[in-house]
Amino acid sequence: MTNDEIRLAGAADVPAVKAVTDMAYQPYIARIGVVPQPMEADHMANVSAGRVFVVGEPVTGLVVIEAHEDHLFLDSVAVHPDAHGTGVGLLLAFVDARARALGLSEVRLYTNAMMWENRKLYPRYGYEVVERRVDGPYDRVHYRKRLS
Repeated sequence: MTNDEIRLAGAADVPAVKAVTDMAYQPYIARIGVVPQPMEADHMANVSAGRVFVVGEPVTGLVVIEAHEDHLFLDSVAVHPDAHGTGVGLLLAFVDARARALGLSEVRLYTNAMMWENRKLYPRYGYEVVERRVDGPYDRVHYRKRLS
């Protein structure tokens, strides 16, 4: 995968966005005791709003992002299990570049506290823990990355 391959998702990508998201998050259901929020997202609405970027043909990875006044929120990152080890870094670099292109100096995200793989991963890409809090059934660790 290369950064040049990341593109804005279109309506035809919605089934693949759902499938990759489901495959990426399915293993966490038993661990966290609830369905991860990205699996319940309205993928068509996110694609229609221009918040989903995909990589691969067929789609092997994606990010769902939302621009705010002072930061870019990374709502979800999902990589097909067959592409593990080849996509997350590229997708996170894309998110950084997208934030900069929008004139934003910070990326924010959160992950479930029980997704310890993510809690090890994000600091390696420059994210720092901001807080941990419970939102409904989700115990979340919130992160931010300040861009230079």
